[in-house]
Amino acid sequence: MNVVQTYFIDVIKKHYVDFAGCATRKQYWLYVLFNFALSIVLSLLSGMDNILGTLFNIVYIVVSLGVFLPSLAIAVRRLHDTGRSGWWMLLTLLPIIGPIVLLVFFVLPSKR
Repeated sequence: MNVVQTYFIDVIKKHYVDFAGCATRKQYWLYVLFNFALSIVLSLLSGMDNILGTLFNIVYIVVSLGVFLPSLAIAVRRLHDTGRSGWWMLLTLLPIIGPIVLLVFFVLPSKR
């Protein structure tokens, strides 16, 4: 639970829209892992065919909207840690090649 607190909840609470600074590889990838796991759990729960499924669908939408800005912020901070500008996030607008280039950037070691 301490890892979830440190790498997911603290990122959302303390660095919600903090685009300045750096994020280490570990901090970035653990945030992505916990965000992905939460998304999978909520999407599975929203697939139920009753009133709870509808409720979880609403929760899924609210959580997805709520973590959009922190996800963008931690990605920009990760790019800063590799010595690049946050404007490189615009590569996501390029089909196929853009996300692949960003993935390579996110995997690269820090430049300190």
